[in-house]
Order: sequence, then structure tokens, then C-alpha cells
Amino acid sequence: MKKRTSESSRLDRKTVERNRRIHMKDLCLKLASLLPPHLFKPSKDMLSQQDQLELAACYIKQLRERVEGLKRVKEEQAITTTRTSSSAKTSMMIGLRLPVVELRDFGSTIEVVLISGLNKNFMFYEVINVLSDEGAEVISASYSTVGDKVFHTIHAQVRISRVGVETSRVCERLQELIC
Repeated sequence: MKKRTSESSRLDRKTVERNRRIHMKDLCLKLASLLPPHLFKPSKDMLSQQDQLELAACYIKQLRERVEGLKRVKEEQAITTTRTSSSAKTSMMIGLRLPVVELRDFGSTIEVVLISGLNKNFMFYEVINVLSDEGAEVISASYSTVGDKVFHTIHAQVRISRVGVETSRVCERLQELIC
């Protein structure tokens, strides 16, 4: 009885070891398949597993160094951008005076884009009331904040297509409301 258990445990160890080797071989093949082909001057079959592992380690080190170099370049560009951003903001503000009202007429629909600063407050419902008074029904409205600017976008549909909406009048009233 004792002899049988020792034989079965020896067989179990052999099976476990064989499975481990098969698993390691599969992992090494997967690793080798991830490496770019230009690294292998001779064919992959001619390289030993040890050589393939060393090649993979060198390639990973090169990639790591490249990533670190790219991070340094990115940080340097961020610092340069930060230094010039104050003058860029000033020049952008000269070209764009807030608040901005843009109105696009698409026939039966209107798109209103309002850009204001964070410190300029106006009641959003008043903008919707202006559109409603002028014969448009608001379909959707959204806003997003980017930096120190708030972008409002409103989509409205003309209630009575025969009458339409006088976009110049709507634009005028919105300018008065916001400014």
C-alpha cells in the first residue's frame, strides 16, 4: 500500500512539473510574439528561450526609457505653455469680448450660442423667454464650463413655420439681456 502512494505522488509531481513547463513555454511564446520582428535578426526558432527573454528585457527597458523621455518633453512643454499662457489669454481676450451671442438660422430651427465669463450672471430662463416671445419653442438647452468661460447652447424650433422668427430681433434682444 505504501509503495503505491509513493508511486502516485511521484507521478503527480511529474505531471505538475510537465504542466508547469508547458505553461512557461506558452508564456515565453506569447512574450516573443509581442516583440517587434526587427529585433530578431535570425529567425525566432534559432534563438534559445534565454536569448528571447534577454531580448524582451532589453526591449522593455528601451520602451521604459522612451516613455520617461516623452514624459520629460511633455512636462517641459507644459511649463513653456504655462509661461506663455498669460500673454496668450490676453491676446485671446482682445479678439473675443465677452459675452458673445451667436445665432444660427436653419430655417425651421435656430441655434443660439452664448459665451459668457464666470462672473457675468444672467438668468437662463430670461433667454428662453426671449426665444418664446419671438415665436420659437426651445427643444434642448445645454451648457459647459471651459476655463473661465461658460458656453450655453440652445436649440429652438419655430412654432409657426409660415410666420418664422425674426433672428435679427432675437439677437438684438439677447444682446441687451446679456450685456
